[in-house]
Amino acid sequence: MKRILFSALFSGMSVLLFAQTKASDVAKFTTETIDLGPIKQGNPTAGVFTVTNIGKTPLIIEQANPTCGCTISDYTKEPIAAGKTGTIKATYNAANAGTFTKHLTVKFAGVDEVKSITLTGEVKTADDYAKWEAENATKAKNAVVETKKPTTKPTAPAKKTVKKVKTTKKVTAVAK
Repeated sequence: MKRILFSALFSGMSVLLFAQTKASDVAKFTTETIDLGPIKQGNPTAGVFTVTNIGKTPLIIEQANPTCGCTISDYTKEPIAAGKTGTIKATYNAANAGTFTKHLTVKFAGVDEVKSITLTGEVKTADDYAKWEAENATKAKNAVVETKKPTTKPTAPAKKTVKKVKTTKKVTAVAK
């Protein structure tokens, strides 16, 4: 009986000793993917990831490494207090036209798991970007929403008249 109890206790202790903390136990990203949308070629563009410390102890970002040389990163270097936020800024150089998906690997102190975050978008040549910009400016200009104010009937007979008022609102839309 002592052997069974001892082996059960030993097994339980070894599981606890070798339990690994996961990134999801200590950090929560507002989003794990940022779509930068259309970018003009040669115009480096950045996305900022926000990470919240959901653990009980200060969170330290040890590394935030891009997987290629076309992206650079910067991140909060000081410890992030429990419940507070830090940032990881990823800047894509936009040198080549076309769609892109770039990953960064994030390593937190005391966590064996590496977290992956993603930056996406589409780099357009100067001519294509100008066309895209003109198309979207026209769409935003033409997006007019008409609304009517509600009219009410008087509850008691009165000599007041109710005017119907017609208004228009301009809505500016940003397309990605």
